[in-house]
Amino acid sequence: MTTTTDPTPAPAPDPGRDDVPVLEDAPASPVRRFWSVRRIPAALLAALVLAGTGLLLYDIAAVRADRTAMAWRRELADALATRPLDDALIIGGAVLAVLLGLWLLVLAATPGLRAVLPMRRAHADVRAGLDREAAALALRDRAMEVSGVQSVKVRVGRSKAAVRAVSHFRALDEVRADLETALAAGVDELALAHPPSLNVRVARPPRKG
Repeated sequence: MTTTTDPTPAPAPDPGRDDVPVLEDAPASPVRRFWSVRRIPAALLAALVLAGTGLLLYDIAAVRADRTAMAWRRELADALATRPLDDALIIGGAVLAVLLGLWLLVLAATPGLRAVLPMRRAHADVRAGLDREAAALALRDRAMEVSGVQSVKVRVGRSKAAVRAVSHFRALDEVRADLETALAAGVDELALAHPPSLNVRVARPPRKG
C-alpha cells in the first residue's frame, strides 16, 4: 500500500480572519533577586555528614564483628549517660547545634548574591543582572562629566546609591543639582528592576596645611 501527498501547498492564513488566533505579549513576570548556588557551604556540610556517617558506620560494623568500640564513642556514651542536662559542656554543644541549624536555615531561605542587582526584563524568558561595582563605576563616570567635579566616590546598594563628590569650583548647590540630574539619568540607563534612590553630597576639597 502506498500513500501520496498533495503537492499543493496549503493556503496561508489570512491575518484579517476572525478564526486566526492572535498572539498577545505575555505579562511581565515579577523580577526577583538571583539565588546563590552556595557551593562552599553545601560542600562543607556534605563533607562533614559523609565523614561522620562513615566513621559511625565503621565503628558499628567493628562492634558487630566482635571488636571493641572506638574510644571516642565509649567516652561520648558515658558522658551522655552521666553528665546532667545543665552541664556547661552540654549547654554549649546544644547552643552550637542550634546556631548551626539557624545558619543553614537562613542560607536555604534567602537568595544571596547581594552583589548582583536584577535588571528589568524585556523578555519573559531572559534574566539579566548588573554587578554593584559595575553600576557604581557607570555612575561615577556620569558624575565626573559634571562641570566642577574634582573627584567622586559612589557606593551602590540594593535600595540606595551614596555619592560623595568633591567640587573645586562653582557653587556647591549648582554642582549638586547637576549631579542629581546626571545621576538620575544614569540610574535610568542602568535599567535596574528596582532603581536605587540617590543620596548626593558635595563638599570642597580639604585645605592643605
